[in-house]
Amino acid sequence: MADIHIEREHTLGLAAARKLAWKWAEQAEEEFDMSCTYEEGAREDAVQFTRSGVSGCLQVTANRFVLDAKLGFLLGAFKDRIEAEIVSNLDTLLAGKKPAAKKTAGKKKAT
Repeated sequence: MADIHIEREHTLGLAAARKLAWKWAEQAEEEFDMSCTYEEGAREDAVQFTRSGVSGCLQVTANRFVLDAKLGFLLGAFKDRIEAEIVSNLDTLLAGKKPAAKKTAGKKKAT
């Protein structure tokens, strides 16, 4: 068996990270025929995913994503390619979601 371990830190907070994790789970189901189960917690969420030859968990916190997966014998031969695809998908999601800019009070123009 081959193992995959990926960690990504972020500054999104749990609510925004949760939305990204949902999106990641939806993509995993659609693109890779995974079966995903999402469990929300007060401080941490977990996305359990599985399909023939693969099982794992994506842990979601206010400042980090941690993905651990186990690949079966047959898929273990493709570990590097599978890991690269997961990294790419997760990094793409993170790149598209930046923390909301803080609003500053604007000055009104005299008319």
